[in-house]
Amino acid sequence: MPPPSPTKLTLNPPLLPLASLPSPRALPPTRLPPEKRPRRLSSAAVSAAAPTSFSADPSAELRALCSHGQLAQALWLLESSAEPPDEDAYVALFRLCEWRRAVEPGLRACAHADDRHVWFGLCLGNAMLSMLVRFGETWHAWRVFAKMPERDVFSWNVMVGGYGKAGLLEEALDLYHRMMWAGVRPDVYTFPCVLRSCGGIPDWRMGKEVHAHVLRFGFGGEVDVLNALMTMYAKCGDAVAARKVFDGMTVMDCISWNAMIAGHFENGDCSAGLELFLTMLEDEVQPNLMTITSVTVASGLLSDISFAKEMHGLSVKRGFATDVAFCNSLIQMYASLGMMGQARTVFSRMDTRDAMSWTAMISGYEKNGFPDKALEVYALMEMNDVGPDDITIASALAACACLGRLDVGIKLHELAESKGFMSYIVVANAILEMYAKSKHIDKAIEIFKCMPEKDVVSWSSMIAGFCFNHRNFEALYYFRHMLADVKPNSVTFIAVLAACAATGALRSGKEIHAHVLRCGIGSEGYLPNALIDLYVKCGHTGYAWAQFCQHGAKDVVSWNIMLAGFVAHGHGDTALSFFNQMVKIGECPDEVTFVALLCACSRGGMVSEGWELFYSMTEKYSTVPNLKHYACMVDLLSRVGQLTEAYNFINEMPITPDAAVWGALLNGCRIHRHVELGELAAKYVFELEPNDAGYHVLLCDLYADAGRWDKLARVRKTMRDKGLDHDSGCSWVEAKGVVHAFLTDDESHPQIREIKTVLEGIYERMKASGCAPFESHSPEDKEVSKDDIFCGHSERLAVAFGLINTAPGTPVSVTKNQYTCQSCHRILKTISNIVRRDIIVRDSKQLHHFKDGSCSCGDEGYG
Repeated sequence: MPPPSPTKLTLNPPLLPLASLPSPRALPPTRLPPEKRPRRLSSAAVSAAAPTSFSADPSAELRALCSHGQLAQALWLLESSAEPPDEDAYVALFRLCEWRRAVEPGLRACAHADDRHVWFGLCLGNAMLSMLVRFGETWHAWRVFAKMPERDVFSWNVMVGGYGKAGLLEEALDLYHRMMWAGVRPDVYTFPCVLRSCGGIPDWRMGKEVHAHVLRFGFGGEVDVLNALMTMYAKCGDAVAARKVFDGMTVMDCISWNAMIAGHFENGDCSAGLELFLTMLEDEVQPNLMTITSVTVASGLLSDISFAKEMHGLSVKRGFATDVAFCNSLIQMYASLGMMGQARTVFSRMDTRDAMSWTAMISGYEKNGFPDKALEVYALMEMNDVGPDDITIASALAACACLGRLDVGIKLHELAESKGFMSYIVVANAILEMYAKSKHIDKAIEIFKCMPEKDVVSWSSMIAGFCFNHRNFEALYYFRHMLADVKPNSVTFIAVLAACAATGALRSGKEIHAHVLRCGIGSEGYLPNALIDLYVKCGHTGYAWAQFCQHGAKDVVSWNIMLAGFVAHGHGDTALSFFNQMVKIGECPDEVTFVALLCACSRGGMVSEGWELFYSMTEKYSTVPNLKHYACMVDLLSRVGQLTEAYNFINEMPITPDAAVWGALLNGCRIHRHVELGELAAKYVFELEPNDAGYHVLLCDLYADAGRWDKLARVRKTMRDKGLDHDSGCSWVEAKGVVHAFLTDDESHPQIREIKTVLEGIYERMKASGCAPFESHSPEDKEVSKDDIFCGHSERLAVAFGLINTAPGTPVSVTKNQYTCQSCHRILKTISNIVRRDIIVRDSKQLHHFKDGSCSCGDEGYG
């Protein structure tokens, strides 16, 4: 959480050099404007506060009232006296206001002194500075500081510390430099303030300079200064230097141990921090609450359950079991270990819970994959009238994003606005992600544009949101704009590589790959797998294989991506041998692995291998088949003509079949023209997915291949009534780093004449060789061809454009949002043979690699 802004932050005067500050004689009496002056007490309040007797010396009377804590009477006496009191009386009043935290009386007394003094003496000025800084009034403190002709180290310390606490860290360091220029010798209280500012920025170089000053002025043995030095180095990311300071200390207190232990944790070295904690116990240094909570939270990050439980027991023995802060750290520890049951037990046993207790539970459930539980706890938090903070709202919003709970998300958005949390970037990012994942990407764009500051999470969330909503070109556009302001991280690259893969933007993907290598994060997280996936989906298995071999820490996802790539390119035998290699090196397959393998068997007609893999899932690899595996088996049996066996297999399934299972049977019936069984499968499909255009197309194909034109016409009419025949076909092709989109019957492209000329030339060559480029339709079918509706032929335009605008001999890669019809399939095979170039088309169903007049799909379904 960022530090609170100081009062009237925007009005702070510039920190001029000391020589340029006006001399006391040159300063005119300064008065606050009427709207800035504190209001005076009402007549009733004055009567109530008025003292019953007066002393001959108002200053003595004022000091006496202050010594007895009678603030209202003292303030009345101050404002009603004709002559101002002496400095000691003012000092007494300011100290009373500071002790009482009485902001309004303190500002009124300050205004009174400001009106009656051209300059402030050292004692009076210091008292005013101390009070104003305590109240967070840096503007007023600076005015007082400017009117002090004499300043000692206390004056400077108060100002440096006040600016640091107000979050004006660079200004605090500037004041420290001015203090040194003025020849004021720092003391033991100066350096902790300055070092906190160095760590808060963080500014390692400035911290090193201050370290040198510590040694020069002889404070190298002061425990408080050394503790601040350790904290500064740790916050600047230099745990080695912090440890060097710690190891060189001859005298340590508990804060010293806490600072170094926390320093290790902050820099990701939990093991070293816990080892130091054990050393602390061995040296019989008693840990305090800060030590215990810090170590408890870090214990959860080590994934060592036994140590975490030992830490829990030790803390209870030390008497911290009932402390709210400790219980909160326990909840965080168990949440980090994924032990939400234990976290819930700790939470339920707490006698007192604060906002952090509820937030720890909500965040724990959300991060451990229980977003529904997170929202349940948030609802209970509301019922208990506990006010959420910014982290609470951000965690609840993340749960809404996972569940698609737009209704709750909108309420949280409104709550964040009412509480002023929209300025916190963590909240704005969470709201942005919630809208993006709830399919309201335009609202996410609105939030993004209104954010005053955007970090890498903001940009990454937008790019991933565009991909999630199938607006991949906008994802690439935002990524290019991001590079001008923010350095992307691995999450950003993963999202934008997914956009490149979805659009087939190979060149853009290669450029991003190069950017990843320049950043030195090529092996970070999921990024290596994202690169493999990019090359596989763009049809370049050679690049994918090279990336796979370079990937040192391969996981099951890496193997699955390569398996899917081999299957998509029609290399079923290679996929099976690759699987055997995967098992041989000890990588355990998962359910995704078997989906890819069963697809390979289905497309290759390998029935026996498919059955063997299906049974080995449970018997050998303890993987329970799900609906996708059953759909693959139905597809395998149906494609080879074993339709009865496929139908019986469906009826014997231990789980209820979904539309994909019945759709696989329908596709088999289309291939083998089994109308009766196909109609039965279609009946079940349309009960489950009545508005899926793809399954309607399958039924149309079945009727067309069987010559049932009357039934085909009825299906077409049904589709028109449902509005399922108006989805425009679109194809994308990349040329010279730019992705071009072509819609069905697109006439808007500036090169459309050249494109049509190329296609007409190809059509003529096909006719001359006796191969008609278009399908002939039955005279009974007077309607527009289903291929025109459900294919659109946009890939022809994209391929022709690619041939014109890419170098001879290079592959042409096209991505399409619909299936490839038989006519386009035949034309693209012919083009690949004529121009002697590879053509890769990834449509909504599969990947087609055309080369020398043949396709990787083996013309299955295009006979």
